[in-house]
Amino acid sequence: MLSYFQAIVLGIVQGVTELFPVSSLGHAVLIANLFHWTNLSGQETANSSTFLNLLVMMHVATAIALIIFYREQWVRIVKGFLRSVKTKYVTHDSDAKLAWLLIAATIPAGLIGLVFEHKLRAAFGTAFFAIVLIIVNGIILLKGDKLVTKAELSRPRRRRQGVDVDELATNRTSRVVSDHLTFERAILIGVVQIGALFAGISRSGITMLAGLRSGLDHQDAARFSFLLATPIILLAGLYKLPSVLGHLHGTGGPILAGSLLAGVGAYLSVRFLDKYFRSKSLKPFGWYCIGFGVFMLLVSVIRGAS
Repeated sequence: MLSYFQAIVLGIVQGVTELFPVSSLGHAVLIANLFHWTNLSGQETANSSTFLNLLVMMHVATAIALIIFYREQWVRIVKGFLRSVKTKYVTHDSDAKLAWLLIAATIPAGLIGLVFEHKLRAAFGTAFFAIVLIIVNGIILLKGDKLVTKAELSRPRRRRQGVDVDELATNRTSRVVSDHLTFERAILIGVVQIGALFAGISRSGITMLAGLRSGLDHQDAARFSFLLATPIILLAGLYKLPSVLGHLHGTGGPILAGSLLAGVGAYLSVRFLDKYFRSKSLKPFGWYCIGFGVFMLLVSVIRGAS
């Protein structure tokens, strides 16, 4: 039985770690293991469970928080998409091109996730693999960010004179992303996202690195990553929502509490990260993942020896 305390802790963890490049699924698995929540640990490999129902609802709440924060940008994207459908004109319409780039990047991860998500979760959704992969995620962030930082610093900043750096949902993000990303690169980013199906590998981390390699700066790479995460998280959650709603059986209160906290946490996280990545890198998150992974490894060794 899921307790309110468990739901609250996991809701906070989900809301923060879904957008921070540290793997929300990996943290959910390891937090359950750390606190000896035997009623939850191991359930991530099942077809249906209270733990998975909570994860689904928290993902929906996270997606809603992202939509709210980037609402102006999403209005532009949807309008651009509708214009492109009507006029079949994309090349010089940055909002329309961004819409189609998001679609192109969503398809690979969506298809693979639909077919293989349960098999991958069953094979690699254990605490041991989460520990290993979260350390691997940290190494990827450190090495990847080091490779792109020099190239980024050598590029002239693309912010125009007189343009507010807080310009969140106007044409700057659409223009910069559409200028740098090709559809082939967007599909590649979509393929890279498949790594996030493994507990411990961060979706936002690997998509940010792919964006950085494509010529975006850290802030625009983060924004594209968060925009891209929104339909994937939302559609995956909505796809499973009917099944979840039919199997709450007395756990509705804790799941609702955890989901609300996940949504609030996600909103505060994206608000912080959008500003953080104006001038900061992925390096601190890489070191955190390695440190947390090593800590959990030591905990496992000590428990095994006792």
